[in-house]
Amino acid sequence: MARNDFLSWTTDDMTTQLWNSNMNELKVVAQAMFDHAYTKLGSLEFGTYFLSWIASFSAIYLLILDRTNWRSNMLTSLLVPYIFFSLPPSLLHFLRGQFGMWVAFVAVVLRLFFPRHFPDWLEMPRSLILLLVVAPNLFADEFRDSWVGVAICLLIGCYLLQEHVRASGGFRNSFMQSHGISNTIGILLLFVYPVWRLVTHLV
Repeated sequence: MARNDFLSWTTDDMTTQLWNSNMNELKVVAQAMFDHAYTKLGSLEFGTYFLSWIASFSAIYLLILDRTNWRSNMLTSLLVPYIFFSLPPSLLHFLRGQFGMWVAFVAVVLRLFFPRHFPDWLEMPRSLILLLVVAPNLFADEFRDSWVGVAICLLIGCYLLQEHVRASGGFRNSFMQSHGISNTIGILLLFVYPVWRLVTHLV
């Protein structure tokens, strides 16, 4: 009887140790999976944030070019909604705050009461700051973070690239004309943010 109790106790002890060992291994695997997922997610978020800065500055660069020495028949005003949908969240919230409201207020006052002293090249920046300030949360939060904003950015990029290539007389010529390389690279950089968002969404 004592031998049976001893065997039973030994078996129970071995089962408990085996169970604890398995649980420890599961904890290690779960922790490794969590760390991997966190690292991957963190890198994806950093990539999205970084590329949104690149795309936004490319759009601003093209907007400046269009107002200085890159006169074209394209609807470069489409760069304003592109900047709105690709602007990094931190900069967007800053411009939608009190600072952006004051800038928009000053721009509207200058345009209303001093139209002759309001330069034409400030029309697009004024439109951008007004769009940032007065846009409803549906656009500023919901659409920006969904496939709608990504689709709009892609459509704007495709349109501008197609019009630029057509005006240059082909894709090769768009790299060979004066200022062609910088303009073409600027337009191509418009695709980095929406394409990355699509890839990360599919992954």
